[in-house]
Amino acid sequence: MESLTPTQLKKLKEHKYSATGTSLVEPYMQVFWKWLVEQIPTTWAPNTLTVVGLILNIATSTLLFLYSPDGKSEAPRFVYLLCAIGLFLYQSLDAIDGKQARRTNTSSPLGELFDHGCDSVSTVFVGLATVVALNMGKDLDWMMYELFAAIFLFYMAHWQTYVTGTLRFGQFDVTESQLMIIGVYLTNFLFGSTLWDLTFPIIGMTLRKAVILLSILPQILQFGSNFSVIMQGGSGKNKSTIAGTSTIFPVLPIVLVLALGIIISQKSETLIYENHPCFFLLCFGLVAAKITNKLVVAQMTKSEMDLFDSSLLGPGMLFLNQYFNCILNEYLVLWLMFIYVTQDLLRYSSSVCQQICQYLGIYCFDITSSPKNGKAS
Repeated sequence: MESLTPTQLKKLKEHKYSATGTSLVEPYMQVFWKWLVEQIPTTWAPNTLTVVGLILNIATSTLLFLYSPDGKSEAPRFVYLLCAIGLFLYQSLDAIDGKQARRTNTSSPLGELFDHGCDSVSTVFVGLATVVALNMGKDLDWMMYELFAAIFLFYMAHWQTYVTGTLRFGQFDVTESQLMIIGVYLTNFLFGSTLWDLTFPIIGMTLRKAVILLSILPQILQFGSNFSVIMQGGSGKNKSTIAGTSTIFPVLPIVLVLALGIIISQKSETLIYENHPCFFLLCFGLVAAKITNKLVVAQMTKSEMDLFDSSLLGPGMLFLNQYFNCILNEYLVLWLMFIYVTQDLLRYSSSVCQQICQYLGIYCFDITSSPKNGKAS
């Protein structure tokens, strides 16, 4: 079954990227990124840079999860260094893929979609690796809050883009967040993750809890900024979205995913979240990544976003198993969910890329040749 309709493909081809705003650090990083892209061979496809960075980011983050599946065990120091390097490489390659596209005259809507799709997955892995690095497994409620907040705010940025047609960057945005996370990794490399357990005298607050509280203000500001834009109405007819749909409706799919995560974790008699926090959050994060991808596709094709997505069958497995008093081992069902949502995300992403490549007459990871007879691989 094809993921995109002929109408969506037509509108995708007509899509024009629109963004506004510059963060505090980005102008300085641009100097490095402009130098870096000149070191890349012109035979390298922009999407290749993006996916290589994503793979490195996933690999280093996963290594941390394996050493600290409970989110509170200290990993070997070198793991944190690898996470810092992996995130820096992802940030750098993600920043120059568009420059490489313009440099090689291969810019296309596929590149933008591929970039945002990889970012949706990276948000999950980086967000989860960050809370693990901070030993938030010792404060499981805050661990879930921080990851779900990161996922929701990323989704919200694309939600307001779906409403207005323009992606907006704040003064403190992705680049600044990634550099701060790299700082956390390097701190752990130098001093170990137990540093975050240090307690301030008199007030009795841990350094970890102080970091959590400090993160709430920028989260509120970013939420408020995007929410105000959304509530002002969209650029479509009668202040609707660019697809002519409700500006509020897109909140439902992501809220459903996150709400299911909270409910299932609270109702579990086997304490599935408490015993496997990293794996549990990763599974729900992948569902959110799929939902976010669907939103980006809806935005770029100016089409309506469906409330129900096939990835919701993953959380549905856990929910139904709990409803029937866990007739199956809950950890086994969590593994089934992980396998299902991973293949669902990969299948959808692959299908969308293949359809776009065939429609536009391009390859996804090759710019040295052109498809024959309108077919791409």
